[in-house]
Amino acid sequence: MRTRTKAAIGVGAAVVVLGGVAVIFGPGWYADRAEDAAADEPSLSASAVPSDTAAAGGTWSVSEGSFAGYRVDEVLRGEDVTVTGRTEDVTGQVSIAEGEVTEASIEVKVATIATDSSNRDGYFRENAIQAEEFPTASFELTEPAALEDGATEVELTGDLTVHGETQPVTVAAEVGSDGADAMQVVGSVPITFADFGVEAPNLGFVSVEDSGSVEFSLALTPA
Repeated sequence: MRTRTKAAIGVGAAVVVLGGVAVIFGPGWYADRAEDAAADEPSLSASAVPSDTAAAGGTWSVSEGSFAGYRVDEVLRGEDVTVTGRTEDVTGQVSIAEGEVTEASIEVKVATIATDSSNRDGYFRENAIQAEEFPTASFELTEPAALEDGATEVELTGDLTVHGETQPVTVAAEVGSDGADAMQVVGSVPITFADFGVEAPNLGFVSVEDSGSVEFSLALTPA
């Protein structure tokens, strides 16, 4: 209860500043600005994983060019706003054997996730996610996932840990390859904040939806 109360108070401190801006310039201006700042959803730039690559298997490491973060919707005085946070501080490995993803372990440094607003980021790190106490979020694959020949779609079932809380999730992902030395995995998973001990604020003039999504794009190279 103390954690949720602290989160709600922290949100208040952040959104009061944003609310002041909206009063001066108008909520429509703020909504347009925030929408312009929202990042595009992760997309696959590589083709389907070749069957010989999937069959050969191996272990792949998360490399430069990867990112992870979140996407949430806010409502400010009736104006819908989409907010995205991103970080490139992502590490981990993915293993493939006999045409299946057999292991995957990904870790994200949440303290470096950033949006277009330092006030929002301060709330996120210090209150909502409590990055000092819970510095990382992670995903661990719990079931093998088949890589269909010529297809990019794959469902990854595993445990997602955020804010010290672990929940089972199914990630809608896409896997592609540019050859034997590069792979890409992109996807998202919907989450409900309360499941991870975080309460979405509702202060009248501004509110945050009680659910959002975790998004990622992983550039993989042979370990």
